[in-house]
Amino acid sequence: MRVIRVGTRKSQLARIQTDSVVATLKALNPGLQFEIIAMSTTGDRILDTALSKIGEKSLFTKELEHALEKKEVDLVVHSLKDLPTVLPPGFTIGAICKRENPYDAVVFHPKFVGKTLETLPEKSVVGTSSLRRAAQLQRKFPHLEFKSIRGNLNTRLQKLDELQEFSAIILATAGLQRMGWQNRIGQILRPEECMYAVGQGALGVEVRARDQDILDLVGMLHDPETLLCCIAERAFLKHLTYGSPRTGHRVVKGLWSSQGELLTAGRRLQRTSSSAYSYKGWTTVPDWRSLESGWLR
Repeated sequence: MRVIRVGTRKSQLARIQTDSVVATLKALNPGLQFEIIAMSTTGDRILDTALSKIGEKSLFTKELEHALEKKEVDLVVHSLKDLPTVLPPGFTIGAICKRENPYDAVVFHPKFVGKTLETLPEKSVVGTSSLRRAAQLQRKFPHLEFKSIRGNLNTRLQKLDELQEFSAIILATAGLQRMGWQNRIGQILRPEECMYAVGQGALGVEVRARDQDILDLVGMLHDPETLLCCIAERAFLKHLTYGSPRTGHRVVKGLWSSQGELLTAGRRLQRTSSSAYSYKGWTTVPDWRSLESGWLR
């Protein structure tokens, strides 16, 4: 029986996400066996520095891609928001799975349960690992202070509950739901409060571009609506920055024009000060079929 080796990060959330992908592949391919290979990435190991200050775009993907390049694994499951828009030569996104809730969520310290960011006391400290979140929320809620908090979801929740340093922390709703921690969500942030990251809530499966059998295998995982939306978001971000979904450039929404073009109403959040960002409007992205080879891959 052929064994398909699947790469993933070691965190509990990464394993839950990868297990769900593997379970679907097993159901569709009962004649195949799957082996999950977990590994630590640079972003997992460097926990004393804010992500925006490390200066590396592939913080959560580089080691996994090395294993893919050396054929130690056949495919890698990522949170799509972690995957840079420019992939290393020879790699492609073979599938984008159905997206869960893309919005950001607020988890409050037990003594502030029932509050919102707006009603937290003056100078309350809110933890986030994301410059994108901090910049947008600082502008929306100037009475709050925002401080970096690192670690996996378990670690960050433990810091929130056991230390008296944070009144709340900001996390992805999808991650909390996948971990079964929906009851910790105290507030879901609307896009006008905090625009979510490109690809947030979706899983991406990265493979070697020439492995047609693996491409055919994982292609069964594509969710058409999620695929179109995330291609638009990633294409827009790539056009702006040629970089990582974590750089602070976000897509507001996508829609089809009467001419069949995919339009994205985008917000280019270009940092001009600690909390000030500029806005730029509409852009047009080519038909998604060409994007699948030209942008997504």
